[in-house]
Amino acid sequence: MSRTKSVASALDRRALLAAASAVGVSAGLGLAFGPGGGSAEATSPATGRLAGQRAVRDAPGAPATEPAAAPSTAGTTLRTVSAPRGSGGYQRLTDGPAWPRVVRPEIVSAKSGREDRRTTLASFVQFTDLHVVDVQHPLRYEYMRAQTASAWRPQEALSVAGAISLVERVNALRGGPATGAPLSFVMTTGDNTDNNSRTELDWFLTAMSGGRVTPNSGDPHRYEGVQDSGLKLYWQPEAALRDADKQLGFPRIDGFLDAAIRQVNSPGLRMPWYSTVGNHDSLPGGCYAPGDSFFADFAVGGRKLETLPEAEGAALWKAVKKGLDPKGENFKELLRTYARKMRSVTPDEGRAPFTPREYLQAHLDPKYAGAGPVGHGYTAADLAANRLHYSFRISDDVIGISLDTTDPGGHYEGSLGTAQLRWLERTLEKHKDRYALIFSHHTSKTMRNLRPDPARPNEQRHGGDEVVAVLKRHRNAVAWINGHSHKNKITPHGTFWEISTASHIDFPQLARIIELVDNGDGTLSLFTTLIESAAPYRTDFADLSQTGLAALYRELSFNAPGTRSALAGDPVDRNTELLLKRP
Repeated sequence: MSRTKSVASALDRRALLAAASAVGVSAGLGLAFGPGGGSAEATSPATGRLAGQRAVRDAPGAPATEPAAAPSTAGTTLRTVSAPRGSGGYQRLTDGPAWPRVVRPEIVSAKSGREDRRTTLASFVQFTDLHVVDVQHPLRYEYMRAQTASAWRPQEALSVAGAISLVERVNALRGGPATGAPLSFVMTTGDNTDNNSRTELDWFLTAMSGGRVTPNSGDPHRYEGVQDSGLKLYWQPEAALRDADKQLGFPRIDGFLDAAIRQVNSPGLRMPWYSTVGNHDSLPGGCYAPGDSFFADFAVGGRKLETLPEAEGAALWKAVKKGLDPKGENFKELLRTYARKMRSVTPDEGRAPFTPREYLQAHLDPKYAGAGPVGHGYTAADLAANRLHYSFRISDDVIGISLDTTDPGGHYEGSLGTAQLRWLERTLEKHKDRYALIFSHHTSKTMRNLRPDPARPNEQRHGGDEVVAVLKRHRNAVAWINGHSHKNKITPHGTFWEISTASHIDFPQLARIIELVDNGDGTLSLFTTLIESAAPYRTDFADLSQTGLAALYRELSFNAPGTRSALAGDPVDRNTELLLKRP
């Protein structure tokens, strides 16, 4: 049994909202929302602190130590994992063998008896790459499916139901599976939305904080997208047409599309949650520089391209993949060229792209407060400075640092501007007596886009290798936690671990529990444990309830043509104990 040290626990929602609305919130309640970065002099109404002070926000939670429960593997992949049954084309899922925990001593060797000396420093959950998606959005390029499986997935019409089922899983967990310590928060590490759409942002925030979501846009009464197009390129779930996916064994499911756009209900997370931004949250298509009026008008308009000649699709994807068209000029010309071949759909202002300011405003909206904190890491000072990076208190001994690694110049790979990199260094130095957990969307290997930020053309951009160097210089940095690659990968960097987690849209649709402990012998351990959603493994094509759709979401993702089979990673990238020297 591990001892728990200053682990923040969730407040009663009504008490949280009452506290958040009070002037001068009590620091004893852990709700002092100080600004997190930059040098702006705007004052935060909640704290009276200046942004230039770069105060660390306190995580919501009671100051008293909450006792740990007995560790339990229930609801985790240490107990069971979804796996195919049978063979052939379309495969059904069932309970599969668990993934064991692997001890990784590459940085420092494990010492015997540490399980009897442990003190828990932090225990939380990482969500990443939820890709809550409006599948009817006009700017989506499903017609590039032949070039990349990420252009369109048979399961993605059910992304909201899938995200809610993940929320339900976390709510049901008893505590950290390694320590039993209460889980104190959830952190998303970007690509919360898919198309940089206001509608998707509302769906994501509601799924996380609680409420009803109708995952539909355009015509309020019917679906208007590629899955009722009659095109063989896409799975037509309600048609007799032998489309490309049905030829692989995909089922015909009457009522699927009506069910996919029907209202669902989220209980919301029962613990505080924080948000980190990704390229799909900030850039149209996840790859084009924002602020273009053509894309904004097209997004809310009444035309949608659903098919494209193979050669045109290949050329477009090559430009996207290599970052040859960061402003989307070639994409705009293609849309103009094929305007007469587009399908008419119902216009919808809700599909408009959101700006960084609107992203911040939405997070700060009290209707999305849920279990808190109001802003989910962001503050009024961040809004005033148009800033998407911040730091926050996790426990007495641990701080969290959330970075914005998207390059506003365009392309789906990332980087940091000089100002943010220097802020990271200052924050690590200021809190050198605390352990630091760094959160970002991009991985170290996918931060290679050094294109200048149009708003700061003279500011240098910095890649993942420079971020690694900064973290190595500050020994209090113990983990860099990220996503983007949609694949589980854990990498040692000498003094810290980089923990990259698979997405929740591509199979195996995972999130990760992370527990940081002091072993009492000069070493630390980071326990990582993967979890799936609460949906049952076995599906019933006649069950189109919210739970049935979440189960189908997983099964369709397993069978999606072209999906990468190695996204689960190797055993050393899944359930682990990662050893570190204590600074």
